[in-house]
Amino acid sequence: RGEPRVAQAVLQALAETAGSVLVFLSGVGEIRRVQALLEDALAGQPAIRVTPLYGDLDLNAQRQAIQPAPAGQRKVVLATSIAETSLTIEGIESVVDAGLARAAVFDPVSGMTRLHTQRVSRAAAEQRAGRAGRLGPGQCYRLWSEQQQAQLAAQTPPEMLQADLAPLALLLAQWGVADAAELSWLDPPPAAPLQQGRELLERLGALQLSGNVWRITPHGQAMAELPMHPRLAHMLLRGQALGYARLALQLAALLSERDVLR
Repeated sequence: RGEPRVAQAVLQALAETAGSVLVFLSGVGEIRRVQALLEDALAGQPAIRVTPLYGDLDLNAQRQAIQPAPAGQRKVVLATSIAETSLTIEGIESVVDAGLARAAVFDPVSGMTRLHTQRVSRAAAEQRAGRAGRLGPGQCYRLWSEQQQAQLAAQTPPEMLQADLAPLALLLAQWGVADAAELSWLDPPPAAPLQQGRELLERLGALQLSGNVWRITPHGQAMAELPMHPRLAHMLLRGQALGYARLALQLAALLSERDVLR
């Protein structure tokens, strides 16, 4: 784990710059560990506040992270990739980048999409660096070498090219879209993974092939109304029919939630 190295870089940034610091980490676990290290190191310095920022965070806590630091105070914002492009945090003069991000990748063994920690692309690294000093001069601390920088992929691969497309296939059938090419895409869904998703949905009883057109079934329509992966939606519906609704709900929660003990 590189959390101690990240914390040391944050302390260096605080010593060398005057404003607040934005730190890019790969996930919530890393954020919590770095937060604990920094709160210990900064004990007795009430003018520096450490605030996390990630998608599942309470809305009020997100606002505290985004708002400018009060007069006479500085902030250390520990963020995931959510802070790359979607918002501007006033007062940020330096960025500390661990160079990692989590991406959704389809796991053929489990048949589900999982989050995989990987190196950011050069484009993402430049985007992160640009968050420093958006309203003035800034500085970026990258926790990798120039040699490693040259080895990074130029662009982040589109999620469409590596994710499970069964949920998309179900959604298209619900919309009545027979051919994905009918729609305009930034990145069109690859034909083979989309076909695999449709075949899975056929085995689950959600789709049926009528001529050359995939049509949604009543069971598939019920699955589409549940906000979860089609496999889990099918399990819930079948569990309810068999009298095991509570057990199916518990299993779906365990399989889909990031932190069931929180």
